[in-house]
Amino acid sequence: MNSIRCQRCGETILRLGSFCYKCGIELEAPDQDAAADQEETDFSKRVLCSDGSCIGVINEEGICKVCGKPYTPDA
Repeated sequence: MNSIRCQRCGETILRLGSFCYKCGIELEAPDQDAAADQEETDFSKRVLCSDGSCIGVINEEGICKVCGKPYTPDA
């Protein structure tokens, strides 16, 4: 899954459907380049969330894409 910034409310959200789950506006259709980048993802390089109850992946900023918690390597 990828995160996007809503064009109405400005929140960064996961693209879970066709509408923003914060404000309800219909989201723009994803462009083809973003879909191609997602297909080329190397899953062997992903870092899983250090929270034992979360299934998220850590983004480039060191934050979980699902729960929003910072990555803690000792956990």
